[in-house]
Amino acid sequence: MADSLRQRIATGYAIPPGETLLELLEERGMSQSDLARRTNRPLKTINEIVRGKAAITPETAIQFERVLGMPDTFWNNLERNYREDRARLDERRELGEQVEWLKQFPIKELIRFGAINEAKDKVDQLSELLRFFAVSSPIAWDRQLAVSGAMFRRSAIFAASPPAVAAWLRWGELEADKIDCQPFDAEKFRLALKKVKPLTREDPEMFVPAVQRICAEAGVAVVFIPDLPKTRASGVARWLTPTKAMIQLSLYGKSDDKLWFSFFHEAGHVLLHGRKEGYLDSIERTAGGLPDVQEDEANRFARDFLISPADYQRIAATHNTSTTIIARFAAEIDIAPGIVVGRLQHDGLVPPNYCNKLKRPLQWANDQEA
Repeated sequence: MADSLRQRIATGYAIPPGETLLELLEERGMSQSDLARRTNRPLKTINEIVRGKAAITPETAIQFERVLGMPDTFWNNLERNYREDRARLDERRELGEQVEWLKQFPIKELIRFGAINEAKDKVDQLSELLRFFAVSSPIAWDRQLAVSGAMFRRSAIFAASPPAVAAWLRWGELEADKIDCQPFDAEKFRLALKKVKPLTREDPEMFVPAVQRICAEAGVAVVFIPDLPKTRASGVARWLTPTKAMIQLSLYGKSDDKLWFSFFHEAGHVLLHGRKEGYLDSIERTAGGLPDVQEDEANRFARDFLISPADYQRIAATHNTSTTIIARFAAEIDIAPGIVVGRLQHDGLVPPNYCNKLKRPLQWANDQEA
């Protein structure tokens, strides 16, 4: 009996408890009629159990224990396992008809960066992606997207590739959930931003944990999530709970000036704007793209927080903005020189390729494009 059952399990076959019952009866030389008589059950009921047409109830399990010597828990477990196996096999068949849904998502990149596990086949990969999104099916994902996507309805980025952007946003949400934060306090967050500003001069190994710790103390979870194909997102600001905000950043643009402008831009959204909407931005947009009052406000906040208007007038009025002068100015205001270069380039005061060596290139450690 044991060997034949193991073989069926290995082939993905849900084993009805009736098969075990029938093999036990055959081993003991007992007929179905004998069992029906000894349990005081109709022969039809015993036959339907054997054929998998009827379930073994808890009452029947107790009767089988008395007649066959196998504990009631044995029969109850067989029945439960059978029902669970059937449900999983039925679900697997159903998911097998929906594996094309995977093609919408940047699966390879999610696996490469460790956001999801690589599965042995497409059906298991689909199950893994559904677990990542915390939904039961592609249909449920569509319904969830209709709700969560409304938060970013103003963003052209989200509309361009909802599946890819949704994956990036979900990844950030999962990472932000791991960060313990104090309840949000606007004044503490403003003070935190002052502490973050000099960190722009540090290497990622130092500034990433420092920024996360400082901002968490003010109620903001900061996460750095690699940009995925078709997202083109530089950052997002949103509220996970009424007392916990999140800033999510990518390396879209791959230079420190763009990263830090994105960070302070999203910080501006957190401080200046409502908690019901999410603010999803690209490099082009945060640098002054589409006309939008809130985006303009966030741009001004980032611009003036990074370099105060008075300080900017000093460097803007300098006729000889050499590498040395820019570096000295950046040191005086305790900020990364690449940020100063980026601002001067954006405002047209220096050519787009001028002093780019002062910008620090940024790259994910396991980025295969290296």
